[in-house]
Amino acid sequence: MTGNSSDSAENRTRAEENRPRTEQDHIDAAREALIAAMLPHVPFDGWSKEAITMALGDSGVDPGLARLAFPRGGLDAAMAFHRRGDRLMKDALAAAPLADMKIRERVTFAVRTRLEVAEPDREAVRRGATMLALPIHAAEGVRAIWGTADAIWSALGDESRDINWYSKRATLSGVYSAVVLYWLADESERRADTWAFLDRRIEDVMRIEKAKAQLRASPLGRILGGVAERAAGAVRAPGSTPEGRRFGFPGPRR
Repeated sequence: MTGNSSDSAENRTRAEENRPRTEQDHIDAAREALIAAMLPHVPFDGWSKEAITMALGDSGVDPGLARLAFPRGGLDAAMAFHRRGDRLMKDALAAAPLADMKIRERVTFAVRTRLEVAEPDREAVRRGATMLALPIHAAEGVRAIWGTADAIWSALGDESRDINWYSKRATLSGVYSAVVLYWLADESERRADTWAFLDRRIEDVMRIEKAKAQLRASPLGRILGGVAERAAGAVRAPGSTPEGRRFGFPGPRR
């Protein structure tokens, strides 16, 4: 072989640039432009129709494309903003020296990175959290947090395919949601109190995991493990239940 990974990446980028743009490409570009134009207005008007209208004037995006980008208006805009933060986090993690960290350090670093990329738009996050806290939007709120937990574990190279795939994301979803709420109220210098709170939450999780590992290593744990392994085959994935379909839980990638 005469090429290298850098050459391959450049070739893929060049091919992507030369590819004819599809309707979805135009919609995606409109969505990104609208989010950027909405951010100065969201702290005052929330993720609303009014903020979208002002963003249209600022960005020059065609109103028809805007309706395709955000068919549900402000709710879709808030969700797109959240997914944008997940992508920025994944880009930052891809450039970080994760291999030099222990798993606890990786998870802590990833959660902190997710909040740091959102720091410039903290008021927009606050308005989004307020919207998603409404009962009518509860499913979207759960889906957003689960998506972030999945993005973190995927970026950290999680390859589990069994029930651990779900338990890892469920546990991290609880940690992340608690830390976000703390972060939104934190006025300490450089959010020092938030990072201390994050460390405590991760410590709690690691303490539980250590206790679970000790139990699994014990004679009783081996017996219970065999029972659990047989029962696991009868456990349906969250996405296969009515509740799972409601909240849109994804399953492990094959």
